[in-house]
Amino acid sequence: MPADDITIGVLGYGYWGPNLARNFARLEGARLKYICDASPSKLEHAAKAHPGVALVSDHNAVLEDEEVQAVVIATPAVTHHALARAALVAGKHVMVEKPLSLEVADGEDLLRLVDATGLALMVGHIFLYHPAIHYLKRYIDDGMLGDVYYAYSQWLNLGRIRREENCLWSLAPHAIASMLYLLGGTPVSVVARGASYVTGDVEDVVFFTIYFEGGQAGNVHASWLDPRKVRTLTIVGSEKMVTFDDMDKEATVRIFDKRVYPPVPEDVAGYDEVLRLHFGDDFVPDIEMEEPLKLECRHFIDCIREGKRPLTDAAHALEVLKVLDAASRSLAAGGEPVKIERESR
Repeated sequence: MPADDITIGVLGYGYWGPNLARNFARLEGARLKYICDASPSKLEHAAKAHPGVALVSDHNAVLEDEEVQAVVIATPAVTHHALARAALVAGKHVMVEKPLSLEVADGEDLLRLVDATGLALMVGHIFLYHPAIHYLKRYIDDGMLGDVYYAYSQWLNLGRIRREENCLWSLAPHAIASMLYLLGGTPVSVVARGASYVTGDVEDVVFFTIYFEGGQAGNVHASWLDPRKVRTLTIVGSEKMVTFDDMDKEATVRIFDKRVYPPVPEDVAGYDEVLRLHFGDDFVPDIEMEEPLKLECRHFIDCIREGKRPLTDAAHALEVLKVLDAASRSLAAGGEPVKIERESR
């Protein structure tokens, strides 16, 4: 391995950890030195997949190794704050799976620590590394959509049904992170309703709307009790409308040349001309695809090497966390609007 490779330790080898370990083991510029998990059976699987990588059951062995420059955390969400904090205090760069933490105060704590240490903290909001989402970001920022009016997203499938967290925390972070990134506005309040059909007091389906400072709205439908796997996002603007469909490999992004012209005063137009609709052609852009997780892992290494803040840094992840927290409180209050508080750091 080249001497300037970034030495990595992966904490957690459960559902997502094997994917992260696979990518960092193959990634140019990275060296996977450790895989850590409390389960002997999972370490046994790791040994078969990654011969030569050190396998440990105690994360302190990774954090105390001065050769390790960065840790990748894929453990249960309840452990994210404590492990990320310990890694930052130990002088390690951190990549942690979503959500950043389960409490807003803990997310703010990590953001302050990142500001104080200058270390990179990156959160695994993987869809922000999807080439199609990058295309949409450029398209919107270039003004091609006009003024953004509203967006809506569906994040659905049948399973994985969980008991330790509801579908809001399990599925909706992807939709929230994508909306905040693409719309670029500041969320100010959330209204959420949901229902529990399978697991008692854990919501299987949630509908919620994010209201933004600029007047935009973003609606999300999340469920693991649905007949189809759906990963979609629609954004409606004053000039055009766009869709993202991760399940449609032939037309992941579709652009619609459709809009409503401003009203014409009734004293100069007939009834049918007060509102005019434009129906142009649809367009499917040619987007070069690459595995989002590979791009995400590469971005983490680049940020460490170049000393830059990640795209999905602690500040962005904290905004996602605040929306999740507000949606949770609105759910608990039966759909009452909940304001997102702003605190100066």
